[in-house]
Amino acid sequence: MFQDITVQELVELQRSKEISLIDVRSPSEYADSTIPGSINIPLFDDTERAQVGTLYKQESIEAAKNKGLEIVSQKLPAFIHAIEQTDHRLKAVFCWRGGMRSRTSATLASLMGMKIYKLTGGFRNYRRWVVGMLEQIKELPPCYVLNGFTGSGKTDILNRLAEMGYPVVNLEEMAQHRGSIFGEVGRKPNNQKTFDSLLVHDLIRLANAPYLVMEAESKRIGRVMLPPALLEAKENGTALFLELPVAERVKHIIGDYKPEAYKEECIRAFTRIEKRIHTPVAAEIRSLLVNDGFAQAVELLLLYYYDPRYRHATEQYGSKIIAIRARNMDDALKQIVQQLPPPPSK
Repeated sequence: MFQDITVQELVELQRSKEISLIDVRSPSEYADSTIPGSINIPLFDDTERAQVGTLYKQESIEAAKNKGLEIVSQKLPAFIHAIEQTDHRLKAVFCWRGGMRSRTSATLASLMGMKIYKLTGGFRNYRRWVVGMLEQIKELPPCYVLNGFTGSGKTDILNRLAEMGYPVVNLEEMAQHRGSIFGEVGRKPNNQKTFDSLLVHDLIRLANAPYLVMEAESKRIGRVMLPPALLEAKENGTALFLELPVAERVKHIIGDYKPEAYKEECIRAFTRIEKRIHTPVAAEIRSLLVNDGFAQAVELLLLYYYDPRYRHATEQYGSKIIAIRARNMDDALKQIVQQLPPPPSK
């Protein structure tokens, strides 16, 4: 038979890459939020789940169970095969509360000879664990904080530092948002539950790091809020202020945001800030966006909107800023590495 497993035990097995984690909830539940690293093999799809739930509420538990049995019996071979095909010998399943769906899935898989666990309390219990972990974080290691004008490539530099072994916390990647008015262009932002989960797992991964590297962010990134400990670490960190030529920044923004592919999204985003820009300049930017003059539009946005705002924001750092004046991204990365301690040995 299957065995129950706690959240802490599951996370440890995930870190050692010994287990396949299977979310047997419906696709819409999975899309809303799940445990990082899990795959969705639903026992019921969204329509089937609604049918069973309606019977449970309006008729009886017995009627819901019978309907569930009817649905599962028709898809049982494919369902079991999908679980068998996951990467690891050890497998774990979970549903919302650790109830009927995960118990049924684990029982069926174990009867077919698979070594399988059921997460105690399901995703609801996991969510409580995430919230509790975030509440426990009172202090983080010393931080190096990448700051700089829009388009300086801070996120790309963080990705490259992570590839080199530096202890990077990439908050915008977790939020799936670039932290600006245009931050959602071409992306589907994560909700708070997903962001919190990714953040907790990342901080566990970096628990023994002597320092962290992150980007300077405000209290909110898109749809998510940062926990107080991160904001405090940012405020107390060593600020590395990145300065690149405007032409380099424009080139980077065009490559990242791809306005030719997301033109309408860009125009909608611009509408939100249009009245904050001097009227003749705003009219020129709108005309350029409409007529595919994206590079010129970006340059005007930098000069008349983003750069003045960033200059004001950086005044809070006073003399604590270390300026990184670079010709391009490669040069910036080289100079930043010179300012950082060596990456921790694994």
